[in-house]
Amino acid sequence: MSQSTYAWPNDARLALSVVVNVEEGSEYSIGEGDRITEPVDELAVSLTKPIRNYGNESNYRYGVKEGHARIAALLDRYEVTSTYTAAALSLERAPEIAAYLHGGRHETCSHGWRWIHQFRLNEEQEREFIRKAADSIERTTGTRPVGWLSRYLHTADTRRLLQEEGFLYHMDDYSADAPFWAPVDGSDQPMVIVPYQLDTNDMKMWLAPSYLPKDWLDYAIDSFDTLYEEGASAPRMMSIGLHLRIIGRPGRIGALEKFFQYVSTKPDVWYATRRGIAEHFIAHGGQQVIAP
Repeated sequence: MSQSTYAWPNDARLALSVVVNVEEGSEYSIGEGDRITEPVDELAVSLTKPIRNYGNESNYRYGVKEGHARIAALLDRYEVTSTYTAAALSLERAPEIAAYLHGGRHETCSHGWRWIHQFRLNEEQEREFIRKAADSIERTTGTRPVGWLSRYLHTADTRRLLQEEGFLYHMDDYSADAPFWAPVDGSDQPMVIVPYQLDTNDMKMWLAPSYLPKDWLDYAIDSFDTLYEEGASAPRMMSIGLHLRIIGRPGRIGALEKFFQYVSTKPDVWYATRRGIAEHFIAHGGQQVIAP
């Protein structure tokens, strides 16, 4: 069955999905009983012994103490509606961020119970991981999440478990610039995939500090321009992935503001939540299922 032609709300040229990742406070740490600790990505340092890294924990805390306020200020100033992909424990430990999300215009998507690798979990452990995250986010923000983003890798069971737990869409896919239906192992029903982008993610500045904010900005604007042009003839979406501890730094936040300034000069851009994209696609996008 061929996919029907559809348009974004108000005939927008581009659906722009700003994704704010909240991971700080739920990362790997010896202090949490984990066998490993997070690497110090800004310095390209990884510990070979299981030693608690208090300094790196404070590096993550910076995102909550300083970074989020800068990002939220820009979202408010430029009236950007975004999706917060949040690890549930991070929101429990940062009630000021949960309060900002509670009843507001932003969507909260689940980024797991903690920011850890769920691919190591068996089926029942993964189900509990998904359910525990959803229950927690509903308590802290007032709204149960309907979307899911794993920490990099998921299992063959993930999408079926998400369906069974009432989730609407899945983000762990980088194969397209528009949403699509995908088959689900062990289920007769497909699932909406709202794809993500790694190339426009600010994580590149964290993993490769020589990748400067101006490099990120130039690349983000070039990506926007191409997708905006293509959006004249087909539905296109763009993702911008942000992290509190990365783009929230004083030397980087200006690049995000310049990006918002640039977008504000272009008409017909829909700052969309990923839930909004998924719901619109379900209502108007057809039923063609695309195999992986």
